[in-house]
Amino acid sequence: MTTYGRPNIIISRGKGCHLYDTNDRAYLDFTAGIAVCALGHADPEVAQVLYEQAKTLVHTSNLYYNDKAGELAEKIVTTTQQSGGKWASKIFLANSGTEANEGALKFARKWGKHVTGNDNTTKTGIVSFVNGFHGRSMGALSATYNPKYQLPFAPLVPGFKTTPYNDVEQALNIINDDTCGVIVEPFQGEGGVHPATTEFLEALRKRCDETGALLIFDEIQCGLGRTGKLWGHEHHSDICKPDLLTMAKPLANGVPIGAVLTSAKVSEMIKPGDHGTTFGGNPLAAGVALNVFGRLSEPSFLKSVTEKGNAMKEDLNALKDAYPDVVKAVRGEGLLLGIELVKDPSPIVKMARERGLLVVTAGSNTVRIVPPLTLTKEEAREGIARLAGAIEEFKTTL
Repeated sequence: MTTYGRPNIIISRGKGCHLYDTNDRAYLDFTAGIAVCALGHADPEVAQVLYEQAKTLVHTSNLYYNDKAGELAEKIVTTTQQSGGKWASKIFLANSGTEANEGALKFARKWGKHVTGNDNTTKTGIVSFVNGFHGRSMGALSATYNPKYQLPFAPLVPGFKTTPYNDVEQALNIINDDTCGVIVEPFQGEGGVHPATTEFLEALRKRCDETGALLIFDEIQCGLGRTGKLWGHEHHSDICKPDLLTMAKPLANGVPIGAVLTSAKVSEMIKPGDHGTTFGGNPLAAGVALNVFGRLSEPSFLKSVTEKGNAMKEDLNALKDAYPDVVKAVRGEGLLLGIELVKDPSPIVKMARERGLLVVTAGSNTVRIVPPLTLTKEEAREGIARLAGAIEEFKTTL
């Protein structure tokens, strides 16, 4: 179906940070499948795990335990705890980021009934933020404030309210005793690569504690090493801890998987029958994720992402200085970076692609740069040079 406006090329293979079309033209990939292929394309270890696991066991359903899902859950929880996340307790494995967010929103709705002891409670409200993106299924879409995405599918799920991102005063006013959950991205990706402030996240944590609401961090795009930390919220103070954290995109480097990581008070509330999934946590996806998560969470790997991100940010700021009438701002951490332009940057996507560079846009007139985390310094410099050529051409259209 024509739900996407795709360019007139067909991608047939990939290797590392490059993709190749059916004419065998190479493209330097600064999209990584929208921040998914953190270890690059055709990673040999991922391919080997897929091969070995496919020979052993692909699927059992959740009628039974399987060893890979258990190992993955333990690895994510214990690694998060060792990284300072003492709150982490248990995990629900799903198939995508949207499904992870749907699960988190359902858990928040049950929480409202749980803490009030009333199935007919008014504590059912969900608060989300302007320019946030949480998915396209009905619950996740209701938390995704964008008329373009929402209006064709109205009426949406009731009980959702939206307030400006990084506005402490308005957030404190809208989160009240009828709020059961607050969902926020520590770094907005689709919304234009906007980082949350520490003051904002601390205020959300304190207000959720005051009102008995759950704080959900959507780290589907900013988590799992993308910003140079295991989790995006680790850039902030120890006060900034969630009750639930959702993840997906890079967890299995392109094999579909998502997860909801929860605190003990949430996991203890969830009972058999409260939620489910046929494919979630299947041995194939969980086996690959076990390998990928172990590599992404290595301190030396995270340090390399920070170093490469700092170098790229420096080069992007040099572009900003060179084109002050085109580039307004450079934002982000690690390899989740954004360049805000003076007008809609959609033409730059085509201009960059013609130069052999793949980029993607985001909100706020922003070009988003989310390459594989295995990007080399040479590839980073080459990509920036191609982007500079696209900006030079874009300048002529102003």
